[in-house]
Amino acid sequence: MCGVFGICAAAGVDVANLTYFGLFALQHRGQESAGIAVSNGETVRVHRGMGLVAQVFSPATVHDLGEGTLLALGHTRYSTTGASRAENAHPLPFNHPQLGPGAIAHNGNLLNAEALRRQLQEEGAIFETSLDTEVMARLIEHTHGRTWEEVIRRSFARVVGAYSCGVITPNQLIALRDPYGFRPLCIGFIPLAGQPAHVVASETCALDTVNATFVREVQPGEMVVMDQHGVHSVTFQTSNKHAMCVFEFIYFARPDSILKNCELEEARIRMGNELAREAPVEADMVIPFPDSGTPAAIGYAEASGIPFREALMKSRYINRTFIQPDQSLRESGVMLKLNPLPRSIRGKRLVAVDDSIVRGTTSRRIIDRLRAAGAKEIHMRISSPPMRFPCFMGVDIGSTKELIAFGRTVEEIRKHIGADSLEYLSIPGLMRAIGRGTAQEFCRACFDGSYPVPVPQQLEMDKMQFELPLKSDHVPGPPSPALTPKA
Repeated sequence: MCGVFGICAAAGVDVANLTYFGLFALQHRGQESAGIAVSNGETVRVHRGMGLVAQVFSPATVHDLGEGTLLALGHTRYSTTGASRAENAHPLPFNHPQLGPGAIAHNGNLLNAEALRRQLQEEGAIFETSLDTEVMARLIEHTHGRTWEEVIRRSFARVVGAYSCGVITPNQLIALRDPYGFRPLCIGFIPLAGQPAHVVASETCALDTVNATFVREVQPGEMVVMDQHGVHSVTFQTSNKHAMCVFEFIYFARPDSILKNCELEEARIRMGNELAREAPVEADMVIPFPDSGTPAAIGYAEASGIPFREALMKSRYINRTFIQPDQSLRESGVMLKLNPLPRSIRGKRLVAVDDSIVRGTTSRRIIDRLRAAGAKEIHMRISSPPMRFPCFMGVDIGSTKELIAFGRTVEEIRKHIGADSLEYLSIPGLMRAIGRGTAQEFCRACFDGSYPVPVPQQLEMDKMQFELPLKSDHVPGPPSPALTPKA
């Protein structure tokens, strides 16, 4: 998760204000903290803090940041490495001994962060946070080079893992993406009079917010440099395979965004179509778990011929629950956010559609509330395969203990959440719905354990943990397949 937004423009363009609005469009990617870094051609200033964008920035703050600035880089944070506190907010400032100040904003998760941290500490680097982003910042500071491009290219040649980053320097905005392309990053421009403003963003929906035109995605292993002379790019790393996170298509990215030339709203409706064909059931109505389950529920209703109805009313003032920093907040958020409509569901057989089941507790609570409201039957249909393995590339799942599908059958999960039936979309069905490339072009390790890059042993040990079974005599065995990279 996390959202990155940056802009390079001519004098007179309010880059800070445009970045402020761009970050609003990316708050679904992170709601713990926000920040904006700006440059006037000589210095780089950063304002960051805890909370939503509107809580961190006042109109006066944005106005002050925008005066005389040509470049801006913003970030909304969802923590995976480093605690949720103010000093870990992005963009993270740094100072290169020869080239001067800068700041970095990062979406992803590094696999070799601890090894790099130890190496840099031996070189005299002092760390103030536990962020893997700070590892990149200190790496930039301790890498020699005559230009920023040279320094950043050499720095990121040592980095392994998922990263879609923005880097702001006194005179340049630099965007780069890891050679596997785990996380999204795109380029746009605003057709202003005279010199157009160039924009980089995690998703195309942020371009729409500032009336920017989508140009293309930053390619895996590509570094794009924006300055007052225009835009140019270089390939700084190559890989013989790509592995974009397939969960971006299922849940993370906004439905009005485009990834790999795929309109996500339509792809999610097709997931529902596929799910209806793979897992039909007799019922009176199809209902979504809003909002992320809505497109797939529409698709299920279309393909099955069962009427679509809204049976859960959502409060628009509660943050996205999956990306809350701890489980208690997630559960409280669900209870505050969703209320059933008894008159719509009393005595009815429901097909309840959601995009995923991660921990299982929220699904169980919602099903309990639907039953209390009078539902006769509740058939859960999930528009993705079971999440059985932890993510090492930027999703906040601490270990297999948090995954209800790890080591359990679908029937055991059904009993735990209290549904009358439970079915998931298959991996082939998911790929048909996406309709772009093959399964081998995506990271789907959370479903099948096939990690596209080797996972350090300590990280593997930290996350591959066991727990007692839930409402079942089944005892989870060792993970299968093993945590080794596969094609």
